[in-house]
Amino acid sequence: MKCWDPRIEEMPKEELQQMQYRLLKSLVYRLYSFSPFYHDRMKEQNVHPDDIRTLPDVKKLPFMFKRDLRDNYPDKIFTATKDDLVRYHVSSGTTGKPTVVGYTQNDLDNWTASLARALTSLGLGRGDVIQVSYGYGLFTGGLGLHYGAERIGATVLPTSVGNTERQIELMQDLGATAIACTPSYLLHIGEVAEKMGVDIQKDTKLRTGILGAEPWTERMRIRMEKWLGIKAYDIYGTSELSGPMFTECTEQKGFHVWSDIALVEIIDPKSGEQVDSGEKGELTMTILQKEALPMIRFRIGDITTVNEEVCACGRTHPRVDRIQGRVDDMLIIRGINVFPSQVEFALMTIPEVGQHFQIVVDRKGALDDMLVRVELNKESFSDKITDLMLVRQKIEHKVRNSLNVNATVELVEPGSLPRYEGKSKRVVDRRSL
Repeated sequence: MKCWDPRIEEMPKEELQQMQYRLLKSLVYRLYSFSPFYHDRMKEQNVHPDDIRTLPDVKKLPFMFKRDLRDNYPDKIFTATKDDLVRYHVSSGTTGKPTVVGYTQNDLDNWTASLARALTSLGLGRGDVIQVSYGYGLFTGGLGLHYGAERIGATVLPTSVGNTERQIELMQDLGATAIACTPSYLLHIGEVAEKMGVDIQKDTKLRTGILGAEPWTERMRIRMEKWLGIKAYDIYGTSELSGPMFTECTEQKGFHVWSDIALVEIIDPKSGEQVDSGEKGELTMTILQKEALPMIRFRIGDITTVNEEVCACGRTHPRVDRIQGRVDDMLIIRGINVFPSQVEFALMTIPEVGQHFQIVVDRKGALDDMLVRVELNKESFSDKITDLMLVRQKIEHKVRNSLNVNATVELVEPGSLPRYEGKSKRVVDRRSL
């Protein structure tokens, strides 16, 4: 049961934009009339729904931030009655209150349809067994993929996270052809499988990875595909938008954002102004048909670019390139901006480096100090000090040239850094402790 409608997927750009404008205009009028939160925000911004005369006029509307959801905890921004709500999801926050997202049945249907279209673009459908190894429950990942996979006629294996050896056994016994999880957890699965004597390429039917919820680089994709014998695809979404909603297609050149579901902007994180097409900036989205928790110009905090060109797959919807980092994850080391993804990209070009690393930032006196702890692969780890020194020097040189920052490199044994079943924690910043 493929979710493919060429009238929508290949709709000419002008028609897509006309559709977006109609949806945006309706959304703005509804919120101005029935949402005290948005009504007040628009009044503060001195904008009225009548001022939205074209699609580019979206830039006249106020931004929405994650703190708005926390400040209005749990449901003060909701525009649906409790009788119309059919589900809650709650994101885990490191500080303060979490964010609560409510869903009407139409919200769930649109979320499911978005993922079904995305999974179809990966070539998945009836006959596939999709192992969902994202967390179920309050986290949006597991249930989102679950219903999207069922919509395309695939068989779902809802393993959630943890109990990795059992997951590998089920992958073999039930013939999983695809897995949805974080990139770091798939790496962990690969390592555990090797210890069990299981070769993912030869002993399983796994051919597709649907990987997200944390940044990962193109270099990591290449390594993972070669090691595990799969095609690895990026998936994107946030709990505030609904959950995971968009994936790359088989071209693997950015995840398609369905124009009938979301309006994408890339803005300068400091000024809030839209950047030129193809320039890097902060991803901002307006969800056009959401009922329970509408989102206008939600500043996600992810740094990326957008590609408006028609994809080779035939889809005309814009593609957002791989997330390069987060505004709030950016490290400033001696005045230079450093993203963990930049470090990963540099490390993955070095054959001796394994799959795992950790960045430790500290302050020595008045100066910032960055330590990169790197696992070597089994073949490169040696008891010869001179060999290790040469590898360390190579890594330090690569990191320095890539980041324009001096970093100390510490080589550690394979398997010694922490593993995570959920999102990986690559950075330890001791300056704030």
